Amino acid sequence: MGQKIHPGGLRVGVIHDWKSNWYTGTKEFSSYLLEDIKIREHIYGKLAHAGLSDILIRKDAQRITIDIYTARPGIVIGKSGVEVDALRKDIHGMTNKAVHININEIKRPELDAKLVAQSIAEQLANRVSFRRAMKRSLASAMRSGAQGVKVMCGGRLGGGEMSRSESYSEGRVPLHTIRADIDYGFVEAKTTFGRIGVKVWINKGEIMPEGYEGMAQKDARLGDQDQARRRGGTSEGLGASREGGRGRGPDREGLGPVRQRRKGSGGGSRRPSGRGKASVQDNVERPRADEESTSTEAREQPPVEPEATRSEAEAAAEAPAQAEDQPQPENTGDESTEKSDD
Repeated sequence: MGQKIHPGGLRVGVIHDWKSNWYTGTKEFSSYLLEDIKIREHIYGKLAHAGLSDILIRKDAQRITIDIYTARPGIVIGKSGVEVDALRKDIHGMTNKAVHININEIKRPELDAKLVAQSIAEQLANRVSFRRAMKRSLASAMRSGAQGVKVMCGGRLGGGEMSRSESYSEGRVPLHTIRADIDYGFVEAKTTFGRIGVKVWINKGEIMPEGYEGMAQKDARLGDQDQARRRGGTSEGLGASREGGRGRGPDREGLGPVRQRRKGSGGGSRRPSGRGKASVQDNVERPRADEESTSTEAREQPPVEPEATRSEAEAAAEAPAQAEDQPQPENTGDESTEKSDD
């Protein structure tokens, strides 16, 4: 539905408010609705050149309050408020109620979809290339801080015989994400070869409910959990469930060691101790395999005989020392006596 209907109507009551605020019975509902339509048509017709973006209407029993959002408040107000007074008199004659008008200035018209569509329509009416007008407005909106913009023009583009539609987009415009603040504007450009419709979607970011930021800070993504695991820290959520079971080596492949698992005394086979030799890499968990089986790299495990290799080396080193400490044989004594007799 987000791709089909008006983005503002889909979000009314969730992140956007109604543009007309009043309550009446069933019998008077149609007259109130027609009154709103006439007020808006009159204001748009009289102030079409003033860059109007939005009109909000609030009705009481004997009073009507109108909020006008415009990019050119000076044109709406007029010299010393002449234009506003004339507009107030016209609406009072239509409704026979007290009318109060508030004029609000739009500080950044590049981020207002209705004003962007109006500027593109004016350029098309002045025979500017539609591609140039679309790309220029798209770049200015992204430069002003929009998270995503989409512009579409449809009709006899460039004066062609057959009508077509072309669109340009940049960033992300999630139309079906209700918390995304999507501004939509539609304007028709009146050209010599027909009317060209201009549609603009601008993504201004996401509007979160109150108190959601604190929850977002506590709930970490899976990528953040994996990064914390690699650094040797504690993990939460899915990482903790993985950490709880024994014999789940393939599940943790590529995630690094989990040091908390070695503190327990039960379960699983232990790796052989070096008896005085320091391990080469203490921060890498060795594969859980028996001595007669093959390792994870499909290589045979070397025999674990640290004592035998060390005793052979020491025996070879101590052999000459033992030979010197042994007593002299008897034949050496006989030779010495013979020499003394001679």
